[in-house]
Amino acid sequence: MKTVIVTSDAPAAVGPYSQAVAIGNLLFCAGQIPLEPATGNVVEGDITAQTTRVLENVKAVLAGNSMTFADVVKATVFLADMNDFAAMNAVYAQYFQAPYPARSTIQVARLPKDARVEIEVIAARS
Repeated sequence: MKTVIVTSDAPAAVGPYSQAVAIGNLLFCAGQIPLEPATGNVVEGDITAQTTRVLENVKAVLAGNSMTFADVVKATVFLADMNDFAAMNAVYAQYFQAPYPARSTIQVARLPKDARVEIEVIAARS
């Protein structure tokens, strides 16, 4: 049975999708962009500020299913500019600890609301 996860601590979905869906011991989180949950506006600032906001949003969605970054088994990072990789990676490293989840990082032509970064994760309850 699947359960839709919704939390007001992360931005509301900006389309016909859920923040996350849990099924069994798995949680599939929608991609998060750097939106402030209260306003729905993209945070001001560089890739460091945007990545921090994205990961705080991911953290809130995980918490909505009583999970943490330690439960993440796969992350996908979408960057508008691969030149932002090192700065994004430095922030990312502050949220994840070994053993790290698998990860893919992809440069894309454009992200919603012209964000510079989007991250989606899959988590598994041990």
